[in-house]
Amino acid sequence: MKIVRYEHEGNIKFGVLQGKHINVLNGDVFSEYQITKEILSLANVKLLSPCVISKAVCVGLNYHGHAKEMNLELPAQPLFFLKPSSALNHPGGNIEYPSISQDVHYEAELAIVIKKLAKKVKAEEAEKYILGYTCANDVTARDIQKMDGQWTRAKSFDTFLPLGPCIETEIDASNINIKLYLNDQLKQSSNTSDLIFKVPEIVARVSEVMTLYPGDVILTGTPSGVGPMQAGDTVTVEIEGIGRLSNVVV
Repeated sequence: MKIVRYEHEGNIKFGVLQGKHINVLNGDVFSEYQITKEILSLANVKLLSPCVISKAVCVGLNYHGHAKEMNLELPAQPLFFLKPSSALNHPGGNIEYPSISQDVHYEAELAIVIKKLAKKVKAEEAEKYILGYTCANDVTARDIQKMDGQWTRAKSFDTFLPLGPCIETEIDASNINIKLYLNDQLKQSSNTSDLIFKVPEIVARVSEVMTLYPGDVILTGTPSGVGPMQAGDTVTVEIEGIGRLSNVVV
């Protein structure tokens, strides 16, 4: 099931995406809901980020290919950093290029969407706490990242966390293709089978440190091929079985 969050005639609701139409949901996908018979055309709604986060937890250096291209040793344990809720961006939303940066990069990522409160979850039970998966772009001001030596400022600008277009609830995230296109030119292409730390372990490791709330996301890392983008560029994250997340840099 592909869950979307959308705005229509001033109202924000969840729905189930069926091709070019949406079946309206009543209720909250993180608690109780019913699928109604009301149908809307996708062309008549504005898609929003499929969840509202309290935080985004991101895993750095989590693809073998990315570690190789960066000439870095494989990490012994996951490296975590955070993006604030204020960085959240929507499908089709503009990515704002900060005036204090000269080197903003794209990073295609698979995002885990948390279903219910998760604290000290065991890896073998992680699936019970996952609602589904969505596409993410971990936009990064690379020059600021290098300047600071830590990642918070470089990762946290407003609009630096596009999510969407939907939450796919029925997918095996262990072996799906992930790609990124810059102005229709393929820049990143890999598969989640190349992840160093797999989804269940990531959920366990994160929830060991901090409580995860319904709607929070965990970004699982980016594959090789990261690079710069400029104002006017269109960047698209494509993940097999989920869909395409496109944003324009301004």
